[in-house]
Amino acid sequence: MLHTLSRKGPMRLTELTATEQLKQPALTSLVTKLERDGLVTRSPDPRDGRAVLLSLTSEGEQVVESRRADRVARLARVVERLDAREQAELDGYARVLARMTEIAARLEGLED
Repeated sequence: MLHTLSRKGPMRLTELTATEQLKQPALTSLVTKLERDGLVTRSPDPRDGRAVLLSLTSEGEQVVESRRADRVARLARVVERLDAREQAELDGYARVLARMTEIAARLEGLED
């Protein structure tokens, strides 16, 4: 959920239930815990005063960034063990994956 909020910005709980594939009671419990831990904050939705938007706090952003950095470092250690041919092959796959990510983002934007 932290990564979703980091990528997509403030969201309603109902929007998060779709992206996180959790039922609302479970997600509500998770949000309460993350809010208590200072990682998420709730604020009124300016489009609908009855609803709230969930956002990452600066501490939540730091957690997300730290996790990303850890994954990148672990992956870099693995890639270093590949030979030059394997690294070149991986580079080609990375370009294809980047292109797929661009296409998916555009398609997602069209669906919103």
